[in-house]
Amino acid sequence: MLSQIRPALVITLFFTLLLGVGYPLLVTGIAHVAFPAQAGGSLIRDANGQVIGSALIGQAFAKPRYLHGRPSAAGTDGYDASNSSGSNLGPLNPGLAKRIAKDAAGLVPEGPGAVPADAVTTSASGLDPDVSPANAHRQAARIAQARGVSVEAVQMLIASHTEGRWLGVFGQPHINVLKTNLALDAALPGAQPKGQ
Repeated sequence: MLSQIRPALVITLFFTLLLGVGYPLLVTGIAHVAFPAQAGGSLIRDANGQVIGSALIGQAFAKPRYLHGRPSAAGTDGYDASNSSGSNLGPLNPGLAKRIAKDAAGLVPEGPGAVPADAVTTSASGLDPDVSPANAHRQAARIAQARGVSVEAVQMLIASHTEGRWLGVFGQPHINVLKTNLALDAALPGAQPKGQ
């Protein structure tokens, strides 16, 4: 019996080390060499080198001078990466309809026209870092007014930060909220209100 158990244990240990330790270390090492920024979390740093966020995780921006992201159902205040999840409310749930109606009513001052879906719906993770071009351009007048610049200048900056479909086919055009807000501060600082 020992002659049968010993090879089984040796093979189990060998494949555990090979596939449970060696292979993940190899893939991680290749990722850090081939794609260092992505493997490190796609971190975004300010001019001083301080990490201010990730291009992959949304953040809450509430000031009028900034582009606002999608609503978030992750945590009680939203954008809580430790509590990432969608709202889990189905399309027929009255609570979802009520929340969307409330969010849409709050967007009316943004401008006329249809409200883009991503302005009132949460993503599956609740941490989506991007918004649609329609959502971003709808916010341009508010941003321009808060910064004391022209709407056209904000529209041009948003257009320059619009990322197209991957390989021209996959996904939808989108705008990364954090990157665009950093570009707004750099290119169109405008009048900075006290305390901001």
